[in-house]
This record gives sequence, C-alpha cells and structure tokens, in this order.
Amino acid sequence: MANSYEKPDFWSRKAFSEGYPARSVYKLKEIDEKFGMIKKNFKVLDLGSSPGSWTTFLLRTLDGSGKVVSCDLNPLSKDVKGDNLVFIQGDLTDNAIVESIKSHGPFDLVVCDAAPLTTGNRVVDTARSQGLVKMAIWYAQIMLKSGGNFAVKVFQNGDQQSLLKSMREIFASAKGFKPVACRSESFETYLIGLNKK
Repeated sequence: MANSYEKPDFWSRKAFSEGYPARSVYKLKEIDEKFGMIKKNFKVLDLGSSPGSWTTFLLRTLDGSGKVVSCDLNPLSKDVKGDNLVFIQGDLTDNAIVESIKSHGPFDLVVCDAAPLTTGNRVVDTARSQGLVKMAIWYAQIMLKSGGNFAVKVFQNGDQQSLLKSMREIFASAKGFKPVACRSESFETYLIGLNKK
C-alpha cells in the first residue's frame, strides 16, 4: 500500500502550480493569516529554510520591502531569489554562522520550519525535533527585536508544554497551533510566540 506521503496531495499540487518548492508554504500562510506575523519592511530570519518555500512566501509577502535572511545546511532551490534575500549556507550551531546571521539583525520575525532527519523511531525523532526547537527559541531570544514574533515547527509529544513555558518567559503570549495544511496523519504542530518582551 502506498504511503500517502508519496502521492502529491491537494497542497503539494497547489504549491507546485503556484511556484513554491514544497507544500509547507501553506502552513506559514495560515499562521500569518491567523496571527498577522509578516508586515511590509520587516526583517525576517528563516531558519532551516531549504528548499525555500517559506523564504519564497516571505519574499512575495514583503514584496520588495524589508529583508529575508535565510539559513540552511542545504542550498535553496535555484529559483528562490530576491534582491532583498540573503542566504547563508551552514550549520546554525556554528559560531561563525551565528555571527553572520546576527550582523543582519535584529529581526522583526524569526520562523523555523526545520525538521530533523527522521528515523521512523518516534521517540528519537521527537527528541531531535525538540533540539531544533530549543535552538530556534535561542535564536529568537537573541536575534528578535522587542515586540518581535516567532513561529517554529515541533513534533507533538509530552514536552510541548515545557517548550511553551520557556517561550512565555520571552514572549507576551505563546501558544500551539496546527494549520489545516498539516497532513492529518502528521504529528507536527507549531509553537507561536507573539510580542517579544
């Protein structure tokens, strides 16, 4: 029996027809529609951005204003480009990369749709996802302007509450949100931090 991840669903087909590298773009679109995350002239940091759907959506939404700083170990799709795009290829835990990103900040918004390389073992995958979330929260803490916003993907498990608790120390409000564009069988959801203190 074919796994539903292998056949393109509505969102994958829509992404392809609208020129996005992946279906994940609709998750960010829905988050933005609900929480009003992206505004003209914003400086936005996109962590773990390859192949570049979120970066493309950010560039289109900013429409030539502001700036998108996008970072990943892997390159962006070749058609992801913009005059206000800075792409930094490298490891987000590397000090030189941190300093390079910091030189473009501070940011109005930090987003992270990064997922770990999955093993199929839910315990391992969830632990790896948590590690990425903690790293993204650290970036939000040091790179966001006061009043800035944050969105990060997390694999659902028992530790979501402790991640939200640590976010509530940084943001005026923090909550979980599962966009409609997430696959029904997926155990991913998003944590949203609004109005950095």
